[in-house]
Amino acid sequence: MGKRGGKRGSRGARQGQTVWRQRSSTHEDIERSNARYENYYNGLHLVDEAERDEFWSTFRRDLPNSFRFTGSKGQALPVQQLLKDRYIPEIIAMDEEGKKYDPPTPISWFPSQLAWQMTTSKSIIRRFAPFKAFQKFIVSETEVGNISRQEIVSMIPPLLMDLKPGMSVLDLCAAPGSKSAQLVELLHHGEEARLRQAAQKAKRSAKRSVSPEGKALEEEMGDENANGDWSDAGRATGLLIANDVDYKRSHMLTHQLKRLNSPNLIITNHDATFYPSIKLPSQGSVKNRYLKFDRILTDVPCSGDGTARKNVNVWKDWTPMNAIGLFSTQLKILVRALQMLKAGGRVVYSTCSMNPIENEAVIAAAVERCGGLSKVDVVDCSAALPGLKRKPGLMDWAVMDKGGRIWNSWQDVEEHGDGDSGKITRSMFAPAHGSVPLDRCMRIYPHLQDTGAFFIAVIEKRTEFKVKAESSATQADAPKPSILDVVKEVESQPIANDHGEEPKQDVMNAFAPSSLAALGQDGSAAARQNKEVAPSGSGDSKKRSLDSEADAAMSTKRPKFREEVNDPAPQGAEDRQVHWPPPPGATLDVSRPENLNQAPPSPQASAEASAEPRVLKSDQRQSQPSTKQKQKPAYEEPFIYLAPDQEDLLAIRKFYELSPDFPRDRFMVRNALGKAAKTIYYTSATAKDILQSNEGSGIKFVHCGIKMFVKQDVQDRGACKWRIQSEGLPLIESSVGESRCVRLYRRSTLRGLLIEMFPKVEEGAWRELGEIGTQVRDIGMGCCVLRIEKWDPATCGDVPEAEGFVDRMVLPLWRSFHSLNLMLPKEDRRAMLLRLFNEDTPLQDHSKDRFKKGGNAADEAVVEMADVEADGGAVPVEAKEGEGHAANSPATNQADTVSEEVAEEAS
Repeated sequence: MGKRGGKRGSRGARQGQTVWRQRSSTHEDIERSNARYENYYNGLHLVDEAERDEFWSTFRRDLPNSFRFTGSKGQALPVQQLLKDRYIPEIIAMDEEGKKYDPPTPISWFPSQLAWQMTTSKSIIRRFAPFKAFQKFIVSETEVGNISRQEIVSMIPPLLMDLKPGMSVLDLCAAPGSKSAQLVELLHHGEEARLRQAAQKAKRSAKRSVSPEGKALEEEMGDENANGDWSDAGRATGLLIANDVDYKRSHMLTHQLKRLNSPNLIITNHDATFYPSIKLPSQGSVKNRYLKFDRILTDVPCSGDGTARKNVNVWKDWTPMNAIGLFSTQLKILVRALQMLKAGGRVVYSTCSMNPIENEAVIAAAVERCGGLSKVDVVDCSAALPGLKRKPGLMDWAVMDKGGRIWNSWQDVEEHGDGDSGKITRSMFAPAHGSVPLDRCMRIYPHLQDTGAFFIAVIEKRTEFKVKAESSATQADAPKPSILDVVKEVESQPIANDHGEEPKQDVMNAFAPSSLAALGQDGSAAARQNKEVAPSGSGDSKKRSLDSEADAAMSTKRPKFREEVNDPAPQGAEDRQVHWPPPPGATLDVSRPENLNQAPPSPQASAEASAEPRVLKSDQRQSQPSTKQKQKPAYEEPFIYLAPDQEDLLAIRKFYELSPDFPRDRFMVRNALGKAAKTIYYTSATAKDILQSNEGSGIKFVHCGIKMFVKQDVQDRGACKWRIQSEGLPLIESSVGESRCVRLYRRSTLRGLLIEMFPKVEEGAWRELGEIGTQVRDIGMGCCVLRIEKWDPATCGDVPEAEGFVDRMVLPLWRSFHSLNLMLPKEDRRAMLLRLFNEDTPLQDHSKDRFKKGGNAADEAVVEMADVEADGGAVPVEAKEGEGHAANSPATNQADTVSEEVAEEAS
């Protein structure tokens, strides 16, 4: 993310320009000027001569703050209205010695005014007392998931994906996760209304009428609604797989996306250049099915030279070699994405760089490698997002080498090139005669609407294709693998036989002849082997180096050896691939000492390597001896689904009187024994199919599922020991029977429950709870659903409108022997108090004192549980019984302590 504390100054001038300085993270003065950087982009004529001064002067100013309301959460819309009604008038009214401050303003081109921008600097917002309430509002609503802080240009790519509910989506380079969050929101668009609609239909007679809200949704979804492709009794059926190559960043990604509570989300940890194929369950006679995606986002690693407004080190560190060095990786990621795409689907490619080598050159090279415009085409998005100011992609450009020389064509490099130009390849130049419509790409520049610089291209796959190999010039730069890389890559590589099955091929027969000769083997057999191989490679796919402070805090190098799964296709399919980089065996370098001295693993070692990884407890990890070698990441506990007739699930269904249409077979646990020890998770049907079909395949799944039920000790034999977790409540609440529901209509009643933790119910104290007193007095011990109803004169009786609620809400409520409690973390309570009542009243919790004087064990356990949730919902390691270790892994604990600034998207 951008550095703070920037100051505008005039300590000198260079080439007639004002010199800007800003304090960097190392407390060095950085001039916002770089002659080579500026000269190169001026020479490319990115903007007209008349715009050039404005272009660079905007680049030298600090970037405005920006944030976005969560579009899929109904609660975010009242939060948006609160900003308009309460905080904007307060900011407009501020006056400090005659100085006024600009309030947030909506982004005109973003749908439904969900994105906002504010020019007042962060330093003023954080330090100036009148902004204290506004700052609290932003922080608290971000913590509970109603607001995401994200740079404006970073919001554009997801909007261009034309994503519909029910689609399968892949975000290949997802961390830190703001774009992934947008994709989750699009997948769940309208879900809350659909769930209520489905519940109403289930309870009405054959003459059930459809509500106006439901009719509007049906009209919006059109034929998809009629086919039921997008909805599973109101629940979204789409899928998002968010991936990052870095293990720690994948956990930060989990931390960010869990706020959205999506059971349709899977997080993986793989190199995007050769992302593994995802197997699907067999269907009829087709046994080997693999997932093809409707949409793929490739926000690739880049030099980030368009982020100079916030990453001021760009001015100091810019070099043309940053772009030249990333070109090959970016191309591999894009080609791999196009391989995994369905025909008719679209890939959105984006960078925060202005360099055409990372942008138009990558698009042109990918189109050429994938078979030309008849196979993949650049989509014209000039009419998309009306109001967004943009420039077309470049059709021609020059390349700057390490020494700063400008090369206008590949022919010039061939004739006059030397060592400084040695890394430049033919593909980095514009294609001849405008053969690819690169002007359909989109370039965003800072001066157009006060943002950072960004590049976006949308590519549609027309039909399946066979990928061409990269040029020999690019091949020469590919890293040479070791023997162990070769063995693992080949052993994981299935080849289709005559029956459509894909057994593993023999290791030595898969080697390329040149590699066998290097190993001293006879290459004749390999020469007869003409089966094509699926992608492999080793590009360093860490997120852009200038991405954010989160990247600096949490990035790590990729592990040296990785199990990868390749992309098989049925025999005779049109898209059998020959990929670059070639499989490790094809480029084995016997000059490396480790290749000469390292024998292939023994059968026993191979079996141990392929076994399910053992997960250590946190204390065991810390006690491991440190070595100079890089440690492999601790992989996740397995995902094991419970049988529908499992005793805990049967008890849950009976206690909560769950409706028959609520799924019975989508509950899972995260421990090797498959026992419901502490937490039961819920996933979508598609996520379940993927997790089960790819078990033991080597695919590194980091996260999937939402917590639906958490175990709680109870003394009442009639009570259920499984309480509903708040993140799963929106999905299940409409299916809970009336016997476990409490209805609330008055604001004053909710305020009391938010402020006071564990109000007494026994000995007549229930009378002080007002409208819910008799309800909680008569309900049995255990968890129940608190339904906060929207004010309606027909149903709210004598409740004044001022005492009623504008929107409906549901919260988990715990009824113990002696007391009552909202099962919400303290930050959620504070956020609701601020949002609904505009107050930050201290919370009252006298329960521990009461229990010290003499209370029962069950209530004391509830107090302990509430303290755990108040600390963020993490359960201590000793209480988890091997359940879902990722929540308490060192990587996740580090992510949980990330400051509010680190949570921002910085691309």
